[in-house]
Amino acid sequence: MNKIKDLLLYLSAFVPMYVLIALRLIIDIFNNNLSFNVLNTVNLITLVLLIILGVCGLIFNVYHSKDIEREVIITQKQNITDRHFLGYFSLFVLFALQLELSYVSDYFLFILISVFIGIVYIKNSLYYINPLLNILGYNFYDIVYIEQGSGKQAECKIFYRGELKINQTYLVKFKNDNFAFVDKNRE
Repeated sequence: MNKIKDLLLYLSAFVPMYVLIALRLIIDIFNNNLSFNVLNTVNLITLVLLIILGVCGLIFNVYHSKDIEREVIITQKQNITDRHFLGYFSLFVLFALQLELSYVSDYFLFILISVFIGIVYIKNSLYYINPLLNILGYNFYDIVYIEQGSGKQAECKIFYRGELKINQTYLVKFKNDNFAFVDKNRE
């Protein structure tokens, strides 16, 4: 089940790009720059499925996942949202602007590059690099926290919608030891 959750979280990172490519394809078809042939139909269906899977995967991972929940007190924080967004932006430009998915060779190149990036993303637990979460208003933080009850101090990367406050208690859903979503403030 964790591999499926990881895959869905990976797909969600590219939802904005999939939307851009689908819009480009639809606009080109309606402007008669492309014909509505089998390959373009397959491209459009693939993109719509990837968008649906990515959005559903994000919703599941953020709101319905049965990850470990802990109450923690944030002792240090650093908002690092901007550090990882530009790396993905270059991928968006490569895919959305440069590839002509109306060609079979570019379509297969798109699939292969997506698979290669997905392997690296999942193998290295790069869940925190997710532009869709940034677009939806989540900030990405490096934090140091103290776990309620045990007093254990640790560090992790988290997504939180809004501004984290130091010395406040939060309910955190841990995806793994190094990555989490803050569910809510426990003031």
